[in-house]
Amino acid sequence: MPDARVLSPGRADAPALVLDEPLSFWGGVETATGRVADVHHPRHGAVVTGRVLVMPAGRGSSSSSSVLAETIRLGTGPAAIVLAEPDPILALGATVAHELYGTAVPIVVVDASTFEAIREGDRVRVDAVGARADVEVRPGT
Repeated sequence: MPDARVLSPGRADAPALVLDEPLSFWGGVETATGRVADVHHPRHGAVVTGRVLVMPAGRGSSSSSSVLAETIRLGTGPAAIVLAEPDPILALGATVAHELYGTAVPIVVVDASTFEAIREGDRVRVDAVGARADVEVRPGT
């Protein structure tokens, strides 16, 4: 797959959780469980923990950065986040978590064809070092 733009560096290799709609971590994800808590989100009840979270963009509240950082601290956050559009709020949360807790969760922005090629359960490897990242998608089992 083509390379991606790095918003937060790191490496991950995990199954994809694909969201068709943006998700706000503030009020949208339970920090203790990693479950999508927003009852209005189509993926309500899905678990982000240890998954490569694939979504078009983040949604709202600047407080999402602190909630993402808390899920990373607790070990209930995603392994990586793949976006179609940049989200500085999510990037801030991952950066703060890396600085405070030493845990790197890569966040990358991919082109439209790469984004659309990722399916639920596909194995996604993100190698985000420097300004560009390599994103490899392997079919799920």
